[in-house]
Amino acid sequence: MKASLQTKLGNIYHANSLDYMQYLPNETVNLIMTSPPFGLVRKKDYGNVDAHEYLDWFKPFAEQFHRILASNGSLVIDIGGAWLAGQPTRSLYHYELLIMLCKEFGFHLAQDFFWWNPAKLPTPAEWVNIRRIRVKDAINCVWWLSKTPWPKASNRRVLIPYSDAMKGLLKNGYDAKLRPSGHDISDKFSSNNGAAIPPNLIAIANTESNSPYLKKCKEKGIKPHPARFPIDLPEMFIRMLTDEGDMVLDPFGGSCVTGEAAERLNRKWACVELEEDYIEGAKLRFPVQHIVKKTNNYTISHPASLWGSELDILSNEEQLPADGGKTRRPITK
Repeated sequence: MKASLQTKLGNIYHANSLDYMQYLPNETVNLIMTSPPFGLVRKKDYGNVDAHEYLDWFKPFAEQFHRILASNGSLVIDIGGAWLAGQPTRSLYHYELLIMLCKEFGFHLAQDFFWWNPAKLPTPAEWVNIRRIRVKDAINCVWWLSKTPWPKASNRRVLIPYSDAMKGLLKNGYDAKLRPSGHDISDKFSSNNGAAIPPNLIAIANTESNSPYLKKCKEKGIKPHPARFPIDLPEMFIRMLTDEGDMVLDPFGGSCVTGEAAERLNRKWACVELEEDYIEGAKLRFPVQHIVKKTNNYTISHPASLWGSELDILSNEEQLPADGGKTRRPITK
């Protein structure tokens, strides 16, 4: 199959990924890092079709993923949730997908991650901004799956800075003892290892208004891909789950963010995309630019941050809607 773009390490293919994968030998891909299209489930912010349509569509991909993935390789799927049509309740399609991949195709759930986008706007507007009966949806599920319970991995590749609290503990010492929770905290807990092990909550703001990709798309008059994940997301998993020279595949390539991350990290890669317009934009990511990262540390407010404040007192004077918000009311602050 002829590539639309070829670099020293990878290729972009304009093709149906099912057609592309059938030519790959068994167990030749070390990491499949992808964000499948949500189009089959998302018609609008608060409505979607039946989840079973999505599962049936995904099955042939799952079969190929399991076949081509190395025995100690990983499948990482970033997938957004959806709302049921016309009501403020959630679809279970992405959980059903996870269960199907494990129960029907033999994958193991190595770990579940949750990508928090601090820059996410309050959506869906109908339930969050207008009726004020839900909070904003700012989390994507990221399923890390594998063919074995023991895929190759190391969290040492993705360490994060110590928190101020941990720095204080390291400076002032820690009383090693059995905690009320039952955890036995030993002296090793206060060892300074230089950095901390990250949680499975991934905080990355999806903002790139001045990125080279968008600038080049604007210069060339190319419409950018509308649903890009930030490059730090695939880079995290490529770092943690692969070695240099390993093969990384994104079967739903989009603008080939995964390929750019893999190229930067000296991994072999392939992005497969069905829409030719998106490929023209993807080509503009190469040759890659090795950008010096500016790290932002995000904070999550404690739920009680405003409890007892004037705003809290005023809001508590209002009665909850007895019908759960079914009847639209005038918008209030």
